[in-house]
Amino acid sequence: MARLPKVYNPTDEMKWYELWEREGYFRPEINPEGKPYCIVIPPPNVTGSLHMGHALNVTLQDILIRWKRMQGYRTLWVPGTDHAGIATQNVVEREIAKEGLDRYTLGREAFIERVWRWKDEYGERIITQLKRIGASCDWQRQRFTLDEGLSRAVKEVFVRLFEEGLIYRDLRLINWCPRCHTALSDLEVEHEELEGRLTYIRYPFVEGDGYIVVATTRPETMLGDVAVAVHPEDPRYKGLVGKMLKLPLTNREIPVIADEEVDPEFGTGAVKVTPAHDFNDEAIAKRQSPPLPFITVIDENAKMTDEAGKRYAGLDRYECRKKVLEDLKEQGLIEKEQKYTHSVGHCYRCKTVIEPQSTIQWYLNVKEIAEEAIKVVRQSKVRIIPEGWINSYFAWMENIKDWCISRQIWWGHQIPVWYCPYCKTDEGQHQGDLISITFYRPLEIGGEKVLGGTYTELRLRGATSEEIMKFANRVKIDQSVRPICMRETPERCPVCNSPELIRDPDVLDTWFSSALWPFSTLGWPKETSDLKTFYPTDVLVTGFDILFFWVARMIMMGLKFMNDVPFRDVYIHALVRDAKGQKMSKSKGNVIDPLDMIDRYGADAFRFTLAAFAAQGRDIKFSEDRVEGYKNFINKLWNASKFILMNIEDEENEILSEKNWKKKLDIPGRWIISRLSKTTKEIDSALKEYRFNEAAHAIYHFIWHEFCDWYIEFSKPIIYGKENQLLRRATQNCLLFVLDVSLRLLHPFMPFVTEELWQNLPGQRQKSIMIAEYPLYEEIDEEVEKRMAEIMEVITGIRSIRGELNISPSTQLKAIVKPFSKDTEAVLQDNSQYIKRLANVSELIIDSKVERQKGSALEVRSSSEVYIPLEGLLDIDTELKRLQKDLRKIEDTISLLDRKLLNEDFIKKAPKEVVEKEKIRYNEFMQKRERLLESINKLEEVRGD
Repeated sequence: MARLPKVYNPTDEMKWYELWEREGYFRPEINPEGKPYCIVIPPPNVTGSLHMGHALNVTLQDILIRWKRMQGYRTLWVPGTDHAGIATQNVVEREIAKEGLDRYTLGREAFIERVWRWKDEYGERIITQLKRIGASCDWQRQRFTLDEGLSRAVKEVFVRLFEEGLIYRDLRLINWCPRCHTALSDLEVEHEELEGRLTYIRYPFVEGDGYIVVATTRPETMLGDVAVAVHPEDPRYKGLVGKMLKLPLTNREIPVIADEEVDPEFGTGAVKVTPAHDFNDEAIAKRQSPPLPFITVIDENAKMTDEAGKRYAGLDRYECRKKVLEDLKEQGLIEKEQKYTHSVGHCYRCKTVIEPQSTIQWYLNVKEIAEEAIKVVRQSKVRIIPEGWINSYFAWMENIKDWCISRQIWWGHQIPVWYCPYCKTDEGQHQGDLISITFYRPLEIGGEKVLGGTYTELRLRGATSEEIMKFANRVKIDQSVRPICMRETPERCPVCNSPELIRDPDVLDTWFSSALWPFSTLGWPKETSDLKTFYPTDVLVTGFDILFFWVARMIMMGLKFMNDVPFRDVYIHALVRDAKGQKMSKSKGNVIDPLDMIDRYGADAFRFTLAAFAAQGRDIKFSEDRVEGYKNFINKLWNASKFILMNIEDEENEILSEKNWKKKLDIPGRWIISRLSKTTKEIDSALKEYRFNEAAHAIYHFIWHEFCDWYIEFSKPIIYGKENQLLRRATQNCLLFVLDVSLRLLHPFMPFVTEELWQNLPGQRQKSIMIAEYPLYEEIDEEVEKRMAEIMEVITGIRSIRGELNISPSTQLKAIVKPFSKDTEAVLQDNSQYIKRLANVSELIIDSKVERQKGSALEVRSSSEVYIPLEGLLDIDTELKRLQKDLRKIEDTISLLDRKLLNEDFIKKAPKEVVEKEKIRYNEFMQKRERLLESINKLEEVRGD
């Protein structure tokens, strides 16, 4: 058995990862007879690199999977990455822009090839980083949301939903990103409170004098107004409904209409109605009979259209706003302007302000599926933990809208729908005339030159549909054109037999393929062995921010296509914030890189920090000091292991051959075995309920405080002595046993150091701790724990007096102990040698009838009193004077800090970090004052005797 190095070196961690991967320990086949247990990883974006959220998420999953693997389960942790449509496309667009190119210059096919090249080069970066943190995924089953198998699953789901009539096309107002040129779902829009201006505009009556004043934050959209709406019961506008108004800056007239959804408290109670550019206005327009028209004045690039009028056409929306305000002021049509804070929607990827646009999109009707998804959570077939998130889930699901699933980008799952330009619509019109194709630059298609511009498909008959779609920059397909939805690319139109078909250019929302993740990664639509074995999966570990984006949709899709829930439990972890509780962001400069932490302290210390503070429902305040603290814990464990292994190395065979050593243990030995069993039970119970912090605290407390601080110290006189060889051999076995079990308990949290130590343990063991049996808790001996507590109380009582009276640890004391019962007295007498050694006592009297001597310090414990005679140890009067002098200095400092912190000017004007620092100083001095007062009271009490 090789000796352990002096200190643990975490830079060697990956050698063990390579061993685990090489030996196939991450695969479920390692426990072929075990009960299945499966987790699917929330796939990180292929563009991503490891951040604190990933680190927490992966650490918690790895703890669960290692725990279950050691318990003998047939564990499968499915890894993979998400193609991340908009995010990845944006990254590659920035890359090609450096070459003076854009995606339209390249064309769709060439651009997608570039994205695949980028993915092949950089896409595995996040996987390498997951391995650094110790993720024990089955990498042979790694999936990608655009791989062949998942693409097959996406097509199958789309076609089935289309055939059932649940997927359909419709012209509606949607969130549009002018930068990414795509539709966004409501969930993909991030709202931010911004200070804008509320402009009050006069709309004159067509007949007679007067006007109605409307308030708006977006004056440029007034050019698309089709009405002014008031509440039907608003007395200010009684008799005005039906009147006509002149729309300022245009030659149009618009009516005053009534609608019950108008808020009389907003502005003047009269609101402009612009259905082509506002969701509330769209609803008002559709409620009217007949419905109001839609006038689009802002296009897909956020520029004004011809409908806005010659003066404004072609202007950027914000440039137009300035010009509109100038023109309104010139005509005396602005009543007033005032500051106004309102919520503004931004694209979740590029942060551009979104623009509502009326476009044809693909939708999925989810109402019916959502009802089933609500039911399974109500019936606890899916548990959401912590339970505080359940009401949020219900609130969203009960008010769910049809899901806009199409996106106008190129990277993603292209919708499996085609259109025939040669067939006719129900109205008898050639469908090709209703398919418009835009080219941003001149090019040659089908041997003919085509200028940049917009054409109907039928004007491009010299080209094949494949050539057209290769270079098309924009394709718009009228709602009346019949879609041909198929699993495989059709060779000909099923109606007219034409070989020229135009494929729908849109791709699916990234979350569409992600919604199928739990069953598509296991092989669906094929009935694979993995699918039969591991579906439903056991738990999904995720952040709260994708509860609706992803979790709810997975539940719906799982129920729809597998007739079962995708997972039994959903554990929602909190955010990782900085040490002050602030959200991490690049702008604040408080982002912590997980890889920096791993490089500095090792993956184990970093992982344990995350787990130790992962309390349910409470955000983690992360600080580097805590990681350093858990590195010290590793050092403590390392030194304890060195002590144990050094003291058995020459007697290894004799120690391991001892079979009945537990029966020969003394009280400390029986106590540590009982405490180990209780700790095992606590950890097991905590992990079953996803209380990771409680599990981490239990093993930390046991190893540091009970095993290292107490039992190893109790064992030293026995190990070093030669008098009682039976007890010595039993104690050596006990130390080795507790170390072995502790390492196995700790392994899911700290996989690397536990493997390093495991490899140095003597005896016949599994090749790796990863596949060793997880400890089972044995009988807990409450009586032994009670008796041991009595012994430890006496030791801590003596130590407490020593510390409070500032008596040197090296000074030997005389101690008198008065037990409160005969049983306690007997236990203390039998174990007096431990008390004397651990408390550094030269003379120990244990007597239930003894009385306290004058001039003795007193410590009262639950089962005894401890007296320390102070004569000859210290001059009480001199010590009191010294302590009182220290107290006065501290109280002066506290008084100074108190005045500073009560000064409102200081609190308002000083930097936050300075104020916080002073508060910390104040608390520290208050604690010092408290300790000094305790020591003074103790001495005055002794002197008073």
